[in-house]
Amino acid sequence: MPKTKAPKPAEPVHVAPNWPPFKPPLPVVDLVLEAHPQTPKIATIPLFFPKNLCRDYVTFLKTLPLQTTPGKPKRGEAVRVNDRFQVQDENFASRLWETTGLREALLSNEDANISWGGELVGLNPNIRVYRYQKGQYFDCHYDDSNDLILPTEPRLAARTTWTLLLYLTSSTEGCVGGETVFHPHDRQLPSEEIAVSLETGTLLLHKHGHECLLHEGREVKAGEKWVLRTDLCVRR
Repeated sequence: MPKTKAPKPAEPVHVAPNWPPFKPPLPVVDLVLEAHPQTPKIATIPLFFPKNLCRDYVTFLKTLPLQTTPGKPKRGEAVRVNDRFQVQDENFASRLWETTGLREALLSNEDANISWGGELVGLNPNIRVYRYQKGQYFDCHYDDSNDLILPTEPRLAARTTWTLLLYLTSSTEGCVGGETVFHPHDRQLPSEEIAVSLETGTLLLHKHGHECLLHEGREVKAGEKWVLRTDLCVRR
């Protein structure tokens, strides 16, 4: 199978929105990083956001100026059909990293046997919002790693190594389909696929760059799939 990549993210042009506060204060439970039993390249953190906070965020995200991605990709890019919003927001990335319990959960993962690819230093300020409605999907692709400069003091040279997806809806909210499906041997065989079902408030992490697994976002059959996306960053 050809190395189909995710479309390169466009330069964010939106003004940072007034994101809802994290109420109740996070974390609401002890966050537990769970490595996938079939591969150390996939991990989840259940209950990262409580369901009421997910609901508040979906209500807010619906007010943003979402844009539908074109169904015809550039050469070498996967087909992605969804509605999205993208913004460069260092403050929100910092809030997610420092005030939710995420940093502590990831830095104390010795039992999970997961390698982040270097010293974790934060999250990519490039924040993306995805909405998949009925009939929308993301075809098989690989996520690239990116070099960036984190706006710390002093500024820090970093590299993204893991994709971070926060599911804000699931079957509980009427979303049917939309699973994130990984193909560990670079081929689409049902007997080999690893399907991660949507769970409201769950954080899905998967390795990207040269060790990325071929993966896809299955078609949504009913309802809406809402996702917040950023990336883990390591020092370079």
